[in-house]
Amino acid sequence: MAKKIVIIGGGVAGLSAGIYASVNGFDAEIIEMHSITGGQCTAWDRKGYRFDYCLHWLVGTRNGTFNDIWRETDVINNNVEIIDHEVHTKIISEDGKEFIIYTDLNKWEHYLINFAPEDERKIKKMCSDMRRSSFLQPFSDPPGLRKFGQTITSMFGMMPIMTLFMKYGRKNCDDYFRKLGFKNDSLKYFLNSIFGSMDFSALAFIMMFAWFNQKNAGYLIGGSLPLAQRMTKRYIDLGGKLRTRSKVSEIVVENNKAQGVILSDGTEINADYVISAADGYSTIFKMLGGKYLNKKISNAYKNWKLFNPIVQVSFGIAKIIDSKVPSESWLMKDQVIGRTKTINGYTIMNYCFDSTMAPEGKSVIVIRFESPWELWNDIDPMEYKNEKEQIGKESKVILEKHYPGISAFIEVCDVATPVTDVNYYRCLERVI
Repeated sequence: MAKKIVIIGGGVAGLSAGIYASVNGFDAEIIEMHSITGGQCTAWDRKGYRFDYCLHWLVGTRNGTFNDIWRETDVINNNVEIIDHEVHTKIISEDGKEFIIYTDLNKWEHYLINFAPEDERKIKKMCSDMRRSSFLQPFSDPPGLRKFGQTITSMFGMMPIMTLFMKYGRKNCDDYFRKLGFKNDSLKYFLNSIFGSMDFSALAFIMMFAWFNQKNAGYLIGGSLPLAQRMTKRYIDLGGKLRTRSKVSEIVVENNKAQGVILSDGTEINADYVISAADGYSTIFKMLGGKYLNKKISNAYKNWKLFNPIVQVSFGIAKIIDSKVPSESWLMKDQVIGRTKTINGYTIMNYCFDSTMAPEGKSVIVIRFESPWELWNDIDPMEYKNEKEQIGKESKVILEKHYPGISAFIEVCDVATPVTDVNYYRCLERVI
């Protein structure tokens, strides 16, 4: 008989594990708390509009190891339309100055040199780093399955990028920009406002633009929900089992080996292997009871700085609202939206490039901003309801400022908060 693998969590990671387990002859079963799969790679429908909560771009939409994985898991197939935006983001400062991030490196380099001619040499150095990082090709096989010759060949192919790894492997964007030594104050302001303020990895920044330049980090028409649905169908078609509305309360361990799981209703499921694709905290501290901690893990969960969660306000608009760019970031420090006083401002995303998000002749526009968890932790239900209403009202004012007259066409206003995330993963039947 095939060996049994229980996979905890039906998000993208869990579905991937289930697909590859099934392809390789295992008896796979995914245990998912929610009624649907996909995890945070999801969207929800409101009065014919679809509000996406995850996908903006995906590495590997054109070629390479990631592309192989996406095609094997049906994230991408020949029927999935992919678009590559010419502009990644337009950034606007409080005084109205604009800064454009192009996805084509030649175009962006030319734009940056015109923007800050005194930094031409440093700009060319940054763009050169990005071009060199295109030599990086992830291994197609994991350690242990990799042939020695394949490893050596890949290492030689990656030689042009090795110096980048040695220089910037442990640095963030703030360190990287200071190392380059830009002189133009506006250039420093814009780059640091978007990438330097988030402790964003310097290597991730460099490689991201290499992917964009190769047209290998596009957007999948339809967004997150169809992506998760394609993966789920692929898994089920391979014979994989899926148990939804079920929560794992304990991973059964005997002699330091996982033997199965116990669900919250007391159901026991035996297995030869257990893969947790749930969040790390729940896995380590709850399902495993905190019995397998070491200093590094304890330090990470105790001391590592977390990213601020976001509030997403989605609007369904009974009118076509065109935009030349998919995303605009407005650097409005201390903009008050509900209880939140923004640090980095807010982003407006216009989904006019994806006709599947709105009924014909209509539009979806989304406002997103960071909001510290402290404002939401243990919030009273009535306060929470009032806060969502206030955020909706003030977001409409912001939208009206950018699109005068739009208020009369707003049919739906949907506010998703950090509490929405928490309740979604607690598996409420209704996202609040």
